[in-house]
Amino acid sequence: MSLGRAGGKVRAADMARKQKVDVVVVGSGAGGAPVALELARAGARVVVLERGPWYAPRDFTHDEVAICRRNFFVPYPYPQQHPHTIRKRGRQRAHLTTEGWVGVCVGGGTVHMSGFTYRFHPEDFELASRSGGISGSTVVDWPISYEQLAPFYDRAEALIGVSGQAGTNPFEPPRRPYPLPPLPPNPTARLVEQAASSLGMHAFPTARAIVSRPYGGRPPCNLCGFCGEYGCENGSKSSVLASLLPAAEATGRVRIMPGCMVRRVRADDRDRVQGVEYIDPDGKVRFLGARVVVLAATAIETARLLLLSKAGRFPDGLANRTGLVGRNLTFSTFGKGTAIFERGRLVEKLGKAVERLPFLLRSVQDDYWNEKNGLALPKGGTYNFLLHHPNAINAGVRLAMDSKWALWGEKLKQRIHRYFHEELWVEFEVFGEFLPHPGCYVDLDPRVVDGFGLPVARITMDHHPLADELNRFCTRRGLDILEAMRPAPLSVKPWTWAGTTYHLQHGTCRFGSNPEESVLDVNCQAHEVANLYVTDGSFMPTSGAVPATPTILANSLRVARHLAGRFRRGEIPR
Repeated sequence: MSLGRAGGKVRAADMARKQKVDVVVVGSGAGGAPVALELARAGARVVVLERGPWYAPRDFTHDEVAICRRNFFVPYPYPQQHPHTIRKRGRQRAHLTTEGWVGVCVGGGTVHMSGFTYRFHPEDFELASRSGGISGSTVVDWPISYEQLAPFYDRAEALIGVSGQAGTNPFEPPRRPYPLPPLPPNPTARLVEQAASSLGMHAFPTARAIVSRPYGGRPPCNLCGFCGEYGCENGSKSSVLASLLPAAEATGRVRIMPGCMVRRVRADDRDRVQGVEYIDPDGKVRFLGARVVVLAATAIETARLLLLSKAGRFPDGLANRTGLVGRNLTFSTFGKGTAIFERGRLVEKLGKAVERLPFLLRSVQDDYWNEKNGLALPKGGTYNFLLHHPNAINAGVRLAMDSKWALWGEKLKQRIHRYFHEELWVEFEVFGEFLPHPGCYVDLDPRVVDGFGLPVARITMDHHPLADELNRFCTRRGLDILEAMRPAPLSVKPWTWAGTTYHLQHGTCRFGSNPEESVLDVNCQAHEVANLYVTDGSFMPTSGAVPATPTILANSLRVARHLAGRFRRGEIPR
């Protein structure tokens, strides 16, 4: 048995007799919190192990230096405590990075998310069959349909609190009303609607995981605008930290343990899960026995944990006899464009609310599935329109970069003043399909270890060329909408044509019906290890063309219902 950084040998059998629970959940974000809540409500004793700290609302400030520039929510790679490494687009040597970290804290990435709440569409579940297959891609259909997941989308939105307006997106299947009315949009939303309509497209209100009225004991949004990248000091953003985890604790059957990094999942010689080894906040290695282990540590870190969990019957990593753990990694392709408007003209036309309301709240999905796009795949993306983030340092850096670093000193100061007082920046983000293919995966870095001596996750990232082509097409379409806005913007330009959003990650343990082609079964249990489940984005065969958080929440609730049924029927041995 290996040693912890500060501890002695672990005697797992002895520890298992002393401490065992019904369910251990590894990770407390969108994949872990719903399972913990639902199984506790079904009567299970649950422990949630979270690597990061447990923040309170008082810890969340609008300090851009502390929160954004010093990696408040993710580990910094120097010193090498918890790095990732990455090699991009054919490079052989990997370098240290914070890319691939989502949110290392209780609540995970939901704590600092922007909260854009879109569902997958029916075609996302059938991309392989609808496209007829894609050369060079490992794309497959999902083993479930949209209709099977839809009730869990409804439940997820009700549990956390989502504001929006149903029936306004002509490309979304029929759905129930949102639990909360939409947030007030900035008047420039009307200009986006008019511009899209002039091009034959349809802008609709963007749903947000932000409460617009008092909900579940939480106050409505105070419209500060600091959602993305920040925690919500008001409790109005519907992170699982503010919604599901307090409800889970209130059952009296959930214990959340921050500062505990799981380093190995153990299984017995009958390929049945036993529990997990973890490093506690004092650096000691401990074992926690469990009847069920649920991994929800993000697609990258869950794959890493399974690859670290080597044993005699699994020399290449737990549940990895097929070699598929870590494969089929997907992110989201990402494009962005900006239109700069003269603030005074907008105020004159639309009123003073232009300067007061921080959310534009409009999206376009006309190209989500567009058989007339003239490309090899009709799958496009989502155009999310928003106002530029209020971060001041970020604005200064952006303006200096836009000038190719010609602006500095007094001239940069004057340009920043004009940005905040005389201009209004309207932007769009493209969330596009990141096609799975053999050139994008996670394995263990052969040279770099973390502060505990464990190999870190190495990300090998490449884009399928068709995904890049689709993203450029979508970015051009977003720019068309900006250019059609009236009054006309002072300038319109792309920020990036074909980027990657590393916060949105999926696919490293895809689920499916065939054990030779998937890691998990249809209920997200490992084919090869009984009572080992995965509920973060790892299960997803495709990325979709929207942020995946609502889909991860919904699927976690679906798996929880399945597991609760197994507990009730006595199918899980003690």
